[in-house]
Amino acid sequence: MTGDRDLLQRMFAAAIAAVDPLKILKQHLPAPPKGRTIVIGAGKAAAAMAKAVEQNWTGPIEGLVITRYDHGLPCDRIEVIEAAHPVPDAAGQAAARRILEKVQGLTPDDLVLCLISGGGSALMAIPADGLTLADKQAVNKALLKSGANIAEMNSVRKHLSAIKGGRLAAAAYPARVVSLLISDVPGDDPSVIASGPTVPDPSTREDALAVIRKYGITPPDAVMAHLNSPDCETPKADDPRLAKCETHIIGAPQVSLDAAAAVAKAAGLTPLILGDLEGEARDVALVHAGIARQIAKHRQPVAAPAVIISGGETTVTVRGSGRGGRNAEFLLALAVSLDGHPGITAVAGDTDGIDGTEDNAGAILTPDSLARAAAKGVIGKEALANNDGYGFFSSTSDLIVTGPTRTNVNDFRAIIIR
Repeated sequence: MTGDRDLLQRMFAAAIAAVDPLKILKQHLPAPPKGRTIVIGAGKAAAAMAKAVEQNWTGPIEGLVITRYDHGLPCDRIEVIEAAHPVPDAAGQAAARRILEKVQGLTPDDLVLCLISGGGSALMAIPADGLTLADKQAVNKALLKSGANIAEMNSVRKHLSAIKGGRLAAAAYPARVVSLLISDVPGDDPSVIASGPTVPDPSTREDALAVIRKYGITPPDAVMAHLNSPDCETPKADDPRLAKCETHIIGAPQVSLDAAAAVAKAAGLTPLILGDLEGEARDVALVHAGIARQIAKHRQPVAAPAVIISGGETTVTVRGSGRGGRNAEFLLALAVSLDGHPGITAVAGDTDGIDGTEDNAGAILTPDSLARAAAKGVIGKEALANNDGYGFFSSTSDLIVTGPTRTNVNDFRAIIIR
């Protein structure tokens, strides 16, 4: 299986390279304006996107972007601030306030170039009037543990914010706003990516309240009072302040899946691309395991040798006290379901290089992973019950550590069936 381990890692690398901002952003830049150009943005890819703008822009520029700690890159004209993710901190709040200040007082001749990628929702955090950063942190932590999907989480975040859900674009009016987005969400909905700071928000405060109720979250009293007030509503599609906004998705999960499929095809495998998927990580793993067994036994829906490829963003309802992001959870659930099935090897990782809050991007699964872990005293089913995918794959030395990739189209999964 050494060859398949290498192939899976090459596929993962190809998926990441396909959405590298330094390679893909140039062709999407607008023409320079008559007036000033202000570059702003937030996300795990923000520093690389800013670097790409500097390398390819003709004329003066200024600005500020926010990225996750350790995801920065040196820029000459655009300031890069690092802050916390996935729970916002004071550094992100202060930088976000500076971004709002930078877009004040502009004219119709000015251009605001907004660079948005996954992670921007937590990184660019300004609490709405009457709320504190501690209020937002409490809600964020509860949402992350609840099992809510990204659209649900962001519907709440937008209604607790002074900058998300179209409010940043409204603040920049009457300047022209051009947003370049790297999508990390299934369906590539711009209003969900980083909580859509420069696009109209189709969600309502009632939607946000429904998420709170659905997952049994008990937020601070100030949060509930805010969500119950009509004043928390976000700008909608008919808001004239958003009429001059343009939005372009320059990188998306499908691009990464196609790049990985090309690597697999060149190696003689038949790719089966399932697309962007959502759902509880262990449930998604069960579906993938069933498809893999069907290919192995019945040559359906494709014949082996084949590779199942999928992306998207799963969720994890945390019940245990172990370590591990959603990709480690997926892969451990896959291991338990396959139970050492011969001829099946898999990878799961986050394209930003960080699986959840750990130091690994993901991990590799081989047919003997359960046995090798058991030899170290780590039982797969017990580790899964404790949400300890990181601990399991650490015991088998199968963690993948890439460091920050400075891009983000979310999860990547590939399962080779021989």
